[in-house]
Amino acid sequence: MRVRRTRQTRKRRPGPIAGRHPRAGLPGPLGAALGCLPGLAAVLALGVCANGVERAADRAGTARRAGSAQQAARPAGPYTAPRPRIVPRSVWLGGAATSDRPPPRYDDKVLAVFVHHTDSPNDYDCADTPRIIRSLYTGQTRDRSWDDIGYNFLVDKCGTLYEGRAGGADRPVTGAHTQGFNHRTTGIAAIGTFTGGAAVPAAMTEAIAALAAWKLGLAGLDPRERVRLVSSNSNSRYPRGTTATLPAIAAHRDAYMTRCPGPALIARLPGIRQRAAALQGRTPKAAS
Repeated sequence: MRVRRTRQTRKRRPGPIAGRHPRAGLPGPLGAALGCLPGLAAVLALGVCANGVERAADRAGTARRAGSAQQAARPAGPYTAPRPRIVPRSVWLGGAATSDRPPPRYDDKVLAVFVHHTDSPNDYDCADTPRIIRSLYTGQTRDRSWDDIGYNFLVDKCGTLYEGRAGGADRPVTGAHTQGFNHRTTGIAAIGTFTGGAAVPAAMTEAIAALAAWKLGLAGLDPRERVRLVSSNSNSRYPRGTTATLPAIAAHRDAYMTRCPGPALIARLPGIRQRAAALQGRTPKAAS
């Protein structure tokens, strides 16, 4: 609530905008001096992801992690890839948004990309993709009582990428896509069902590779490597607290007892990893 003063001799300078570093735009010496304050050092320390524990404390720490999350979104190292075109969630959401959705949660970086399928029909028209995503959103928020769609991104058979979960496509948003491994990962769902023998459109795999190359490149990660992630839920393939070594571009089934994203799409993952590495400008090597 704004309070109006009866007298005011001069305009007050506005305070810092939420999410911006308080030292932004300050002269070098003054910025350096402020950087020595213990309070600011503590805020930055809180930006580190807390072992992937899924509980209400994550929400309380959202604001403290936001500054570190923005900093982590900057390219780190020579092997980066451009941001692909991503359709914002406002295009598909329409008036379906829930009014009681809590604020987004963030991690410090993205270390892995989990690939899913939506287990929905393949014979759709790409012009109908926004309606399909809105239906998935309604099913998860109304029928399952989730606070938002679980996937960070979705891709249709024409290769169009859509922003899924709220919080900003450019930021390391904590999703709800892979039980036990939602922290420090991003989830992309291929719209369709990719059981054995199903056709996997080339445009779809190219889009998955482009998104993975960009997201993993922000953390300086090779899409062909394996990464260490800590399970936060014993309902996954790994007991809570276990450190698992998983592909940087992983199938949902690598972390959870499922066939998702289906044998046909799983068979394409080695090629997707190679393509993502090429988009980062890396030297070719044996598929993994």
